[in-house]
Amino acid sequence: MPTSTEPAPAAPDRRNELALIRTHLANERTLLAYARTSLMIAGTGATVIKFFGDTRGRLALGVGLLVIGAILFIVGVVLFFKQRARIHGDKLNR
Repeated sequence: MPTSTEPAPAAPDRRNELALIRTHLANERTLLAYARTSLMIAGTGATVIKFFGDTRGRLALGVGLLVIGAILFIVGVVLFFKQRARIHGDKLNR
């Protein structure tokens, strides 16, 4: 039995709602991590092209990094929306 200084335990529905909110926020953080990483990779590719792209090999490396950065961002967005649909689907099934 909780004392007057201890908070009362949350109702099960409220705990489920808070768990969904935490899961949604974690999904958003993951999307931001994908965006940050893809931007860093693409920025590195642009830097290689701009400052070191005087040979074919370095130009190819820069373009490759740009492409990898774009693909990584697209993968992150697709995974975000898939997970978002699963989160909202689970919520609707309750």
